[in-house]
Amino acid sequence: MKSAPARTSQLRIIAGEWRSRRFGFTEQPGLRPTPDRVRETLFNWLSGRIEGARCLDPFAGSGALTLEALSRGAAYALACDSSRDVVNTLRGHLQTLQCSHADIEQQDALKLLEGRPEKPFDLVFLDPPFRQGLLAPSCAALETNGWLTDNAWIYTESELRPAELERPANWSLHREKRAGQVWYSLWQRRA
Repeated sequence: MKSAPARTSQLRIIAGEWRSRRFGFTEQPGLRPTPDRVRETLFNWLSGRIEGARCLDPFAGSGALTLEALSRGAAYALACDSSRDVVNTLRGHLQTLQCSHADIEQQDALKLLEGRPEKPFDLVFLDPPFRQGLLAPSCAALETNGWLTDNAWIYTESELRPAELERPANWSLHREKRAGQVWYSLWQRRA
């Protein structure tokens, strides 16, 4: 029996240098690209905080958040995904955009976060696959292993309400919203 061909979907960059550019990505199990409306809200919340920021996207998936941040003036982005197809696709997108201030790593996100970065990050996008218990250990590793600048911003997507999330005590909730069954939140770290 033949397996079904891989389905592809599209993402659109909303604003910035690459506004309205569209990119394809192969659908993967558990991949939930952040919808345009949610991304627009998030980047409105982050207004004035993207330009020159170092961004980390350990569960990159479609790459929508990484590409949007880079388009809006992020100085550097590190994206990570365990899927070779996802990583190759994202590398291709960056090559098409002639973007040299981003790195894409093929690695398990929790393994990445167990290490220490060369320099901490100003902004982190945490959008792990749901119902796999990945958000709490990711938050803890970011805090424990020096991944965050003193006043870093952390964006989370979860099936749980923000009040129910396990997170470091020095993260304060800045904004939260719900879209369907997804809660999305922006946190600020206090050193």
